[in-house]
Formats: sequence, structure tokens, C-alpha cells
Amino acid sequence: MNNNKDKPIKDEIIENKDENIGYDKAEIDADKLMAEYDKESTYRRLVGLPGKLVYVIAVCWTVFQLYTGLFGTFPSTLQRAPHLASAMVLVYLLYPMSKKQVTLEETTHIPWYDYALAALSFAVGAYHIVFYDELLLRAGAFTQVDFIISIIAVILILEAARRVAGMVVVTVATVFLFYALFGHNIPRGTFLFHAKFSPIRIFSTLWLGTEGILGTPIYVSSTFIFLFMVFATFLKKSGVGDWMTNLATAAVGGSVGGPAKAAVVASAAQGTVSGSSVANVVSTGSITIPLMIETGYDKNFAGAVEATASTGGQIMPPIMGAAAFIMTEYVGEPYGVIALAAVIPAILYFSGIFLNVHFEALKNGLVGLPKEKRKDPKVLFKTGWYMLLPVLLIFGLLIGGSSAMKAAMYGILGCIVIWIINIVKEEKKFNFVNFAKMFIDSLDESARSAIAVAITCGTAGVIVGVVTMTGLGLKMADGLVKLAGGSLLLTMVFTMLSSIVLGMGVPTTANYIIQATISAPALVSLGVPPIAAHMFVFYFGIVADITPPVALAAFAGAGISGGNPMKTGFNATRLGIAAYIVPYMLVYNPILVLVNVEGYSTGVFVLMVLKSVATAILGMGGVAIGFTGYFKTTCKPWERILLIIGGLLSIDPGTVTDIIGIAILASIYMVQKNRVKKEAA
Repeated sequence: MNNNKDKPIKDEIIENKDENIGYDKAEIDADKLMAEYDKESTYRRLVGLPGKLVYVIAVCWTVFQLYTGLFGTFPSTLQRAPHLASAMVLVYLLYPMSKKQVTLEETTHIPWYDYALAALSFAVGAYHIVFYDELLLRAGAFTQVDFIISIIAVILILEAARRVAGMVVVTVATVFLFYALFGHNIPRGTFLFHAKFSPIRIFSTLWLGTEGILGTPIYVSSTFIFLFMVFATFLKKSGVGDWMTNLATAAVGGSVGGPAKAAVVASAAQGTVSGSSVANVVSTGSITIPLMIETGYDKNFAGAVEATASTGGQIMPPIMGAAAFIMTEYVGEPYGVIALAAVIPAILYFSGIFLNVHFEALKNGLVGLPKEKRKDPKVLFKTGWYMLLPVLLIFGLLIGGSSAMKAAMYGILGCIVIWIINIVKEEKKFNFVNFAKMFIDSLDESARSAIAVAITCGTAGVIVGVVTMTGLGLKMADGLVKLAGGSLLLTMVFTMLSSIVLGMGVPTTANYIIQATISAPALVSLGVPPIAAHMFVFYFGIVADITPPVALAAFAGAGISGGNPMKTGFNATRLGIAAYIVPYMLVYNPILVLVNVEGYSTGVFVLMVLKSVATAILGMGGVAIGFTGYFKTTCKPWERILLIIGGLLSIDPGTVTDIIGIAILASIYMVQKNRVKKEAA
């Protein structure tokens, strides 16, 4: 770790001259910050011939994906193998064997062995294309050559994952691989025992079949995940991301604790652009964290606000984290249904943070931004309302039943239109050559952003393949339920702990795939609706980003604020308490993910949804006040305890608990109101 990370990257504030921005923005070394806290950013800054080679490969990869998005995907492995092989080639050209070899300086050096590994990656991918018909006709009758190619492919994907995602995910995949090879030696009769599989069958199935590395995760990655990443890139390039951030600052920046509230709202908006917690922290935090510190917020708290809000970007529709797209295959619902089901949980998550921030600001007497630091939100909206069109278009198509790929393609076209409009508005002309260059650069950037997801999905495919082959998934699900004694609450607690621990070293996507294969079926077996069960494990995989001791989003926030990383992490955990409560709410009250378990009529169902959301938000307020320790005035210890209890009762779906919870909250409010009157008198 960098010994100087407790110091701000740079304290200098520069004025951003963009007419749609107009706020002071911290000049941070974003590359340095991302390289320190984000494994995906530890790549070579290549120039010269190697740089051009990587550029061409990346652009060609994106063009291939756009082609299949426009004209339809190729059959199974013909779509998936080139996708994963392209990612592997780019990993070996961009990511060095050791993080120590990474500098932020430009270089032309790629070791010969990385060129060799890149060539092998191309070869194992090409094997699927060249021998596609033969592999199809053999249908599992694997040859010695198949075996050798498959072993090479598995080793290549594991090494690529080590470079991009870290050692933990590789270790987990390797353990599963060894289980497939030697699990037959476990005493017969124990639940982990499985029949013997030959090495040729294990490795060849993992690489040449469609239930291993090239299974469901890579299928999703090679179709709509990649296209949504292209959409996210173009959305940022078009200026929509900055506009959203500054509209949020203008809208709530003047209220009590305005800069912190702006961070919450802006990060919620940025969730439609980026599914990466660290990337969200760096992009929006460079504006919001200095503003918070300037208006009196503690550095550790300022970094925590941004980290907690940015982490929620992965659960914010319409573009959630990559794992949400994979959820469509596990749950068996279109992505539009998943995105719609995530709306209320996202509202609850961000409401919890917003309320925490509000009462913290009241407690410390933190005011909002002065007028000269804010633009008029009406002016910003009037001059940039059209910026919302790509997001509204994509959300409307998804809710309307269009396929995710079609929605992504239309969204990309919408971004291009907005991009051109903004160029013409700013420069009063349109230079096609310059735009074409920026367009192609964006294709390169899109491919780079997709590398880690593709590699993670491929590595998770090793785990999924072993689980499918050995039947481990059902065994683990049954074992989890038995360990919990059939208790739904204990099963959820065990699942939560495993998701958080796993998430400390494994990317969200891989974490979700593992838990969706093992833990989610356990919850479903106890009567939990599939979409609620999968949302449960999805949420807790994300929460790891703000849970010490490994809280990468919080550490990135501390890198900008100059705060202490661990203190920032613990502050983020407190602020993000909603993230630890919401998943339980979804299981006990599936109506929050729009599952009509009780079979209500449409009208009654809508009323029940509104009632559940209203009482849940009220309950979030009670919990936030209890943890903050301030309501109308400073809370006494017994008041804090009662407020948390009342909040939790209001969150509970039962009508009786709602009434009791609201009564407790109202009583504390009246007690404090009278106390304030007496103190004033």
C-alpha cells in the first residue's frame, strides 16, 4: 500500500469551464487512484506499435459485438469463444504478470512470454471456430488434442483472472477444479462425494462444452453485458454523466448538508452510467468530496458518503452491475423484469443513505452550498433536458418487453445523437473526421472496460461447470439449509456472511455467480421467490465494497478526501446500514421486488406496494436517526434504541408491526419536540 495514501492526492482546486458543469472540481490523479484500489486499472500504458496493436484488437472486438447486436448472434460457442479469447489476448498484452511491473508512465515494452500467452489465447479460441462442425458432431467424444487444448485454455483463463481480478477468485476456482478431480476419493456416503470423472472429461467439458467456461456467464457477457458497457461509455462521452452530477448538485446542494446529499443523488444517477463502485467514487467524488470538506464535513465522513452512494450504483436501474444481467439467466426473467424489480430496493438503499446524511448534517449544523457555488437547476434542466433521452429510451424499451440487446443498441444510437448535439452546441460546427476519431476511441475504451467482466465470467464458468458436473450445487444448498436447522433467518445470515467474506476478494460478478449456484437455491427451497433470493445474494456481494477490512470503494474515497481508509470504511458501513437491511426486507416482503405472492388484484397490489414502500422509508428514517443520534435534538441512549426498534418494526411488512413502529417514532418525535420547547424557554 502507498504510505502516503492518507494525504489528499492533490489539494489544488481548479475551475471547470464547461457551461454544463460550472463547479469546482478536485484535480485528482485518477489513474493513480484507480491503479491503487481497482485491480482492473493496473495495466500498461502502451504507446507505439504495441499500443496500436492493442487499439486495433480492442476496436475489432467491439465492432464484432456491435455487428452481432445489430444482425444477431452466432451459434453458441461461435459467439462466446471469440468474445473470451479477445479478452484473454488483451489481458496478456495489457496486464503484466506482477503489479510491481506497473507504472503510470507510457511504455512500449511487452515481455516475449506475454506475446506468447496472447498467441495461445488466440489459438484456443480459434480452435472452436476452425473445428466447430467436428466438435459438434463428436458431441462429447473428446480426443487427446481436445484435452491438451482444454488444459491450456483453463490455465490461460486462470492466469488472466489472477492478473485482472486477483488471487482469491483463482483460488476459489482452483479448489473447485481439484474437487472435480479428486472428489471421488471422499468417503462414499458423505454429501461431498461424487462419481469419478477422468481428467480428459473434466477439462474438455470445461472448455469445449457450453456448461463450463463458455456457459451461461460468458453467454450473457458476450451478448448484452458488452453492449451495455458500450452504452455506458458513449453515455459518458456524450456528457450525460457530468450533466447528471451537476444537476444533482444544483437541485439539493443548497439544503442542509447539501454537498453530501448531492453526492448521494449524483451517485444514484451515475449508477445508470457505471456499474463499478471505485469508478463511481473517482468520477463523482472528485467533485462532491471537496465540496463536502469545504462546507465542514469530516474527511472520513465525506469519503464514506461518496463510497456508500457510489456502491449503490451497481443496484441502480436501468444499468446495474454486470451480475444483474447474469441474473436474468438464473432467474429466467427478461432483464426488464429484473431492472423493474430493482427499482424499489434501490430507492430504499439511497433513501437510507440520504436520511443518514440529512440527520448527520442537522447534528453538526452543516449548511448547504451558497448560491454562488450553485447553478440554477431549472436552467440546467432547461438547457440539457434532452440528456435524459438515452436513459429514458433504454428503460422504456426494457419495461416494454424489448430484448436487452435491442434496448442497448437503441440506447447507443441515442447517445451518439446526444453526443453530436452537444458538439454542435459547443463548437457551433461539426467536424466529421474529429468525431470519427473520438467514436473509434470510444470503441477502444468500451472493449477495455469489458475485459475484466469477460475474464471474471469465464473464471466463474469453471466453478459453474464443476458444480453442474458433480451435482455440488444441490448438495451445498441442502447442506446450508441443514446447517441452519431449516431456519430461513439463519440461512439468510449464513448466506450474507459468505457473500460479504467472498466479496472482499472476489469481484461482484463472480461472487454473484457462486452464490447464485449454491446459496440462492437454498433460499428458494425454503419458499423464497427466486427473484428475491437472487437479489439477496446480489446485494450482499456488493456490500463488501464498503465493509472493512477490505472496503475498496471506501479506500478510494479516503484517497480523494485525505482521510483514514479504515475510519472511512467504518463510517461507510454505518451510513450504508440500509444495504444490510434491504435484502432481508426483500425476502420477508417480496412485494418490494414486485412479486405478488398473496395473489392480490391489480388495484390492491398497487396499494400494498405503495404502503410497503412508505412504511419502509419511514423505518429507514428511524434507523438512520437511531444510528446518527439526532432527531429534533440530540437523542438520549434509550431514545436511540427505541428509534432503531421502531424503524425496524416499520420496515417489517406486517400491518401490526407498522402501527407499533410508527407509534414509537411519533412518540419519540413528540418527546423531543417538547424537550426542545423547554430548552428554548
